[in-house]
Amino acid sequence: MRKSTLFLASMAAMVMMQTAQAADMSKVLRTAVRYPETGFDPAKVDDLYSQMILENVLDPLVSYDYLAKPAKLIPNTVDALPTISADGKVYTFKIKPGTYFSDDPAFGGKKRELVAEDYVYSFKRFLDPTINSPYSFLLDGRLVGMDEVVKAAGKGPLNYDTPVEGIKAIDKYTLRLTLKNTNHNMMQILAMPVFGAVAREVIEAYKSNTNAHPVGTGPYVLKEWKPGSKIVLEASPSYRKVVFNSQPGKDAVDAEIVKALKGKTLPIVGRIEMSVIEEEQPLWLSFANKQLDYVGVQQAVMSEVLNINPQNPTEATLSDKYAKQGIRLHRLKKMETNYYFFNMDDPQVGGSSKEKIALRRAIAMGFPNLETIATIRRGQAVPANYIVPEGVAGHNPDFRAGVKYDLAAANALLDRFGYKVGADGFRTQPNGQPLVITMGSGTGAIDKQWNEYWQKEFDALKIKLGYQHGKWNELLKASREGKLQMWGSSWFADYPDGENFMQLLYGKNSGDSNGARFKDPEYDRLFEASLKLPDGPERNKLYDEMNKIVVAQQPWIFTDTRITNTVTQPNVKGFKPHALLNAPWRYLDVQ
Repeated sequence: MRKSTLFLASMAAMVMMQTAQAADMSKVLRTAVRYPETGFDPAKVDDLYSQMILENVLDPLVSYDYLAKPAKLIPNTVDALPTISADGKVYTFKIKPGTYFSDDPAFGGKKRELVAEDYVYSFKRFLDPTINSPYSFLLDGRLVGMDEVVKAAGKGPLNYDTPVEGIKAIDKYTLRLTLKNTNHNMMQILAMPVFGAVAREVIEAYKSNTNAHPVGTGPYVLKEWKPGSKIVLEASPSYRKVVFNSQPGKDAVDAEIVKALKGKTLPIVGRIEMSVIEEEQPLWLSFANKQLDYVGVQQAVMSEVLNINPQNPTEATLSDKYAKQGIRLHRLKKMETNYYFFNMDDPQVGGSSKEKIALRRAIAMGFPNLETIATIRRGQAVPANYIVPEGVAGHNPDFRAGVKYDLAAANALLDRFGYKVGADGFRTQPNGQPLVITMGSGTGAIDKQWNEYWQKEFDALKIKLGYQHGKWNELLKASREGKLQMWGSSWFADYPDGENFMQLLYGKNSGDSNGARFKDPEYDRLFEASLKLPDGPERNKLYDEMNKIVVAQQPWIFTDTRITNTVTQPNVKGFKPHALLNAPWRYLDVQ
């Protein structure tokens, strides 16, 4: 889900051109997540759970070293990191010959080699009006000549055969990208799983349901998919030979991983089984009963699994009960921002009038963020006070975007702006119309806990609250269609730069990553100006001004950034949480 400075190519893996069946097909890695995926067409999805699969099926041009900290870019399907022009606008990549797509009927029984044209086609798909990609903003307006092709398409399909100067295959293995302006994050963007190459003949063969047929050059192939229930991957016989040869850092875990994996051909495990288990208790029981090899520690069992430091709840160790079983605990503060958003197009909670801002501000003031961190999060989170989270370039630790919890002041604010309490004990809108706010909500036990806090707050504010219940992927669809008044959301870093977070409130992204549908001309102007600057004081000043606009308009209620706790069974080797690689399955072994 990467930074202005280009990193020297210190390879995390030695890649050889011949293909090899590396994996032991008798080995199975089993894991689970709580929320369902939405599909596997890289141009159509932006959720974490879908991208975990894409990360292992598709191949972007570049990727990340598994062990390096801070994150370091390395070549993936290219011989080396690209050559870049002096003005930072022209990137030239040399595709590694002998890289093949996994076998598929769309190829007519022939081996299909990866070539530069595959990336040309794949990147163009993000700007096809008929696809309406949620990640179109990453390429929109950036490639020389591409705007004209998009404009010519109107609302119809893109003409993929129209030559574009900004995205061109110079020869079979040479890809050249030419940008209109210097983009200090281009390399990090291209490392995202969604920018892995797809083959045109595959997309055209399965055009009625491209989400169900991902075919790439990555280490695994999709073997089975039961939507919202189970996903099975198997090692691809076509995957090129990649030998693990990473160098450990100072972390003792790194040295252990290198000792266990050095010289092994990747991937090691032949089969990956990922289940969707929405309730926390059954998820943990599956792990405790050794039906899962690794899993995130959920809120419902944190008190049992973790020894949490009462003086500093962000510190925790594994309880003796599980440590004695050889289970390992892995912790990582996420590069994420969690928030609740208001639909700024909604006639009740949206708009920029003083009374609408007052309503949103009062609701924000009534939310007990510190209490929910202590109770629901079990202390495994820190308050979010800036759009860009800690650990991401552009974060300002001294800024305070979160409002102070004060129910009395929140009620006084509502009184002041005409939200009167009627005969039924609930407030009306300033125009006398009923005021009823509906919040999107999941159906699990933990969702009920969050709803209890919200209900208590809304009762205290004398505002009627309703819920729009649904599965996570259903609510995401409703959000994109503007059918939710309020909903809680998380954004994980696609790449470790503030641009990836500040775009969440950019007007042109309304309905995609901008779930709040926030449109402010000054915010947009500042965001567009920030795109021309590298990370540094000048850009940070713009970010501060943008955060001030968000504080003034209150399209979000800032909540927290979580600390993840992941546990692995004793037989799992090679696991280390990575801030940007969400499913490092190719590096794992089960013994």
